[in-house]
Amino acid sequence: MNQNSIQVYPYRWVVLSLYILITAAVCMQWLTFAPIARDAKEFYSVSPIQIDLLSLVFLAVFVIIAIPASYIIDTYGIRKGVGFGAVLMGVFGILKGFYAENYNIVLISQIGLAIAQPFLLNAVTKISVLWFPIQERATSVALGTLAQFLGIIFVMILTPILLEGGEKGEKIPQVMFIYGLISLLSAVLFLIFVREKPPTSPSLNGDEARLPFLEGILFLWQKKDMRKILFLFLIGLGVFNAVSTCIDQISEIKGLNIEESGLVGGIMLITGIFGGVIIPPISDRIQKRKIFLTIAMGGFLSGLCLFTLSQNFIPLLVASGLIGFFLLGIGAPIGFQYCAEITSPAPESTSQGLLLLVGQVSGIAFILGMNYFGMIPFLYLFLGLSLLNFILVFFLKESPLMKVKKD
Repeated sequence: MNQNSIQVYPYRWVVLSLYILITAAVCMQWLTFAPIARDAKEFYSVSPIQIDLLSLVFLAVFVIIAIPASYIIDTYGIRKGVGFGAVLMGVFGILKGFYAENYNIVLISQIGLAIAQPFLLNAVTKISVLWFPIQERATSVALGTLAQFLGIIFVMILTPILLEGGEKGEKIPQVMFIYGLISLLSAVLFLIFVREKPPTSPSLNGDEARLPFLEGILFLWQKKDMRKILFLFLIGLGVFNAVSTCIDQISEIKGLNIEESGLVGGIMLITGIFGGVIIPPISDRIQKRKIFLTIAMGGFLSGLCLFTLSQNFIPLLVASGLIGFFLLGIGAPIGFQYCAEITSPAPESTSQGLLLLVGQVSGIAFILGMNYFGMIPFLYLFLGLSLLNFILVFFLKESPLMKVKKD
């Protein structure tokens, strides 16, 4: 008997599509104000750090909620765990749309949406294990992960366009209401059509027993490669969170207008999606993980170097594209799946939640540092840290599941 004899169900793509929709929606809410920080500051008559707070709160709340969210998903399943996050997103998304003129209510809504986010983001590897065979898991994780970038690219590019023709962000309430409706609709669709798992397992091992939650966390920390991949995400994901949150401020310092700022942020996500569609399926096909993580860290380093040194629109656009392709398109999805493979039988949502958690913690520190010590000095700090990442990735071992499958 081999893996090809395992029955897989077409409905797995429906479940993944529903997940992609709600994930894109919550990430759309996360960085709503990042590409229009200047207009939002004028509209609400607040300071730049108060506008950054509308995005920063997602990182702060994630630090608190990530582990409990992973526990709920692993204990009660995706229908209840992810469904709870979908309900929160729908409620607070539409609340934000109705009261978009009031900064305080918008901030409260952002906190509610931030609580919802880990219940959604932490589930992609869990869904992959429940519904997809091993030879499709990097691909399914990539598509689920890229949904985050799909939502972000939507706001990075479309929000500045929707605000055109208005003065000092006067169209912001209209745009927020549209985004609120999208969040509500995606949540309703997920709750109606999602299923917990297929009738039979897509794995030869069936429903392999998972370690209890706390025992799983201790098991994760004992794995050397887990500690290494945590550091990779601490830097890589933290840099992305910081740069994407502060992209308009960075672009303003480098002399770009708000439309160019949106394009620089958007191209990072476009190339991330492009890389995620192409590269993870190749990783599945040739049964390798480490080589792609190495390529990802090298490409990310080169893109970040160009981004830091460039002052003109076209080089910044190219640099942003390189960062997106290598970090978001290759490093993130393959890193998530690699982590799930090297830490089995620990719960998948727990391992993924820890990776996201460290990236949020560092993202908070980086954003605060950029606001208080300067955007450009911190870009040079990111370069040094990314060089450490590139060196560290060579010390990873290949995924044991890839070796077993090859044998």
